[in-house]
Amino acid sequence: MINPNANSLVVLDFETTGLSPEQGDRAIEIGAVKLQDGVIVDRFQALMNPGRRVSPFIEDYTGITNQMLLDAAPNHEVMAAFADFIQGQHLVAHNASFDRKFLDSELQAISAGYSGEFACSLLLSRRIYQDAPNHKLGTLTRYKGISAEGSFHRALFDAEMTAKLWLVMLEDIAEQTGDTHVPFSLITKISKISKAKVSQLLANA
Repeated sequence: MINPNANSLVVLDFETTGLSPEQGDRAIEIGAVKLQDGVIVDRFQALMNPGRRVSPFIEDYTGITNQMLLDAAPNHEVMAAFADFIQGQHLVAHNASFDRKFLDSELQAISAGYSGEFACSLLLSRRIYQDAPNHKLGTLTRYKGISAEGSFHRALFDAEMTAKLWLVMLEDIAEQTGDTHVPFSLITKISKISKAKVSQLLANA
């Protein structure tokens, strides 16, 4: 049974060759952290060789070079291990529509899947932090005073920073609802309603 609490799940991030698996783009790195009752209890990080060269733009953007990928395991091996890592867990990513596309595509290629639901920390932040300058991950960590030591656009670092932001958001939601346990189902509701209705929803939660 999947844990119903929003502080027990897997936060993940992909680095990729481009923006669209429909256009043939592939994942080149996966990073993820497993949260249990608000504590990171496990991590997953791996480069993966997509069987094609990475563009100079992606090399510069991520710091992941073609040389680094030469010795990496192929995508199907990495994703088979990652499929095991996420079984029985709800999932979170910042701008989840992007990561979900690649997760679905890579798992479909090996006839694997997952049982949990996906939540988006970006959508949630737009409703919880309506006064933030913008809702990029780096901006939000500064906005909430979350310490960041590392490089954005590497998968494990981004996943860890998203997890920290996620837990801060859960604390802020709990403060408004008066309930220390924020259910994943409430996150789903918040993410789907208009910004104007968030305060009312939390007050009645």
